[in-house]
Amino acid sequence: MDRRDFLKRLSAATATMGLAACTPSEKTKEIIGTKSKKPTGEMTYRTVPTSGDKVSLLGYGCMRLPTVQHGSAREQKDIEIDQEELNAHVDYAIEHGINYFDTSPVYCQGRSEHHMGIALKRIPREKFLIATKLSNFAQEFWSREKSIEMYRNSFKELQVDTIDYMLLHAIGGTSGEYNSTHTFEKRYIENGILDFLLEDRAKGKIRHLGFSYHGDIAIFDRALAMHDKCKWDFVQIQMNYVDWLHAKEVNPNNTNAEYLYAELEKRNIPAIIMEPLLGGRLASTLSFIAAKLKAHRPEDSIAKWALRYLGSFPNVLTVLSGMTYMENVKENIDTYSPVEPCTEEELALLEEVAQAMLRYPSVPCTGCQYCMPCPYGVNIPGIFQHYNKCINEGNVSVSNQDENYVKARRAFLMGYDRAVSKLRQADHCIGCGACVSHCPQGIKIPAEMQRIDKYVESLKQSMD
Repeated sequence: MDRRDFLKRLSAATATMGLAACTPSEKTKEIIGTKSKKPTGEMTYRTVPTSGDKVSLLGYGCMRLPTVQHGSAREQKDIEIDQEELNAHVDYAIEHGINYFDTSPVYCQGRSEHHMGIALKRIPREKFLIATKLSNFAQEFWSREKSIEMYRNSFKELQVDTIDYMLLHAIGGTSGEYNSTHTFEKRYIENGILDFLLEDRAKGKIRHLGFSYHGDIAIFDRALAMHDKCKWDFVQIQMNYVDWLHAKEVNPNNTNAEYLYAELEKRNIPAIIMEPLLGGRLASTLSFIAAKLKAHRPEDSIAKWALRYLGSFPNVLTVLSGMTYMENVKENIDTYSPVEPCTEEELALLEEVAQAMLRYPSVPCTGCQYCMPCPYGVNIPGIFQHYNKCINEGNVSVSNQDENYVKARRAFLMGYDRAVSKLRQADHCIGCGACVSHCPQGIKIPAEMQRIDKYVESLKQSMD
């Protein structure tokens, strides 16, 4: 449908749903509260129950480190990471209260730990907390020896004697080899790795132990059932104002964050938050949706709304944000210095925005790059990113009768060639499915590639 029809339907649907559908539940209001607090300029900190650590509410995510070509190392495989720029980010972050840095052996094509080690080595050890993961996804790393080798290499790359926060990485992924309890058992239980990590925590090599979770609720529940043995210090979950109640609408394999958060809260396990902006989609949404937020708080960015929302939950320990540019670092620090919790009215507005966003058919790709490299060279995240960007900007039309069809067609096709080289576009996907098992969001990637390619061909044919 064109935007005019979409707006008409949205208005009608909003009217029929009534205010009740957009009002926070009693449970949500009880968790968050409704009072606002004005910023005074100092970072908000939360306390870890098991250790007393004071953790900055804003955590520095190390998946999108800056490159010498002024982009993100997450998307640019062969581009050099800008160590000088990264050092400046870390210095500014430390100076303004951030003390939690989250990395992994696989981030930035395996370069993140090394470069963060260089950046943090310059900082007194007591001023930062380092989090990393045992990212033994591939079967070649399921053996005890290989997993321990990966674990010990993290100490070497980060140039530390102690890991403050160690995670079992991405348990319960939504499809293929990552989604089964069998895989969880192979990665961490049968090889004795979990027992090994528990022993190293007891020795003080690891100060806190937890896990990050995607998708399969059976594995989340399985891991939490081990809490009496493991005494999880924290758990990392995907949470934002869309995923709170609508995760399954975005991706049927996901679990609503409301459930995940509640299960952690009842056990007094702090929650660490990933994907606060839902892969960037909550930072730049449709203009008419953004206008709803701007009308309420004209000075605030769209991203700031999403970050304030998460900071409103008292059991959230830290919110991870991948910050490629210094502007990101400064804005996010400002948002949490200190956090201004959302009011009940603002929570209702965000739920209304979430419902509006769900009516638009974007691809739920977060740009995590786990699907890459494609054996046939297809730039999967780049294609999805361009498609979603065009949706957000109103440059996707389904009919040549749409009012802005010519403009939208031109913007989509020209932007597509700029964003994705011709040899890496969707028409080169052969549907092998090698990518599907690696997608934490459970996206049927070949089907989406086929759909986007058909759309591109329809645009090209209409130009003849």
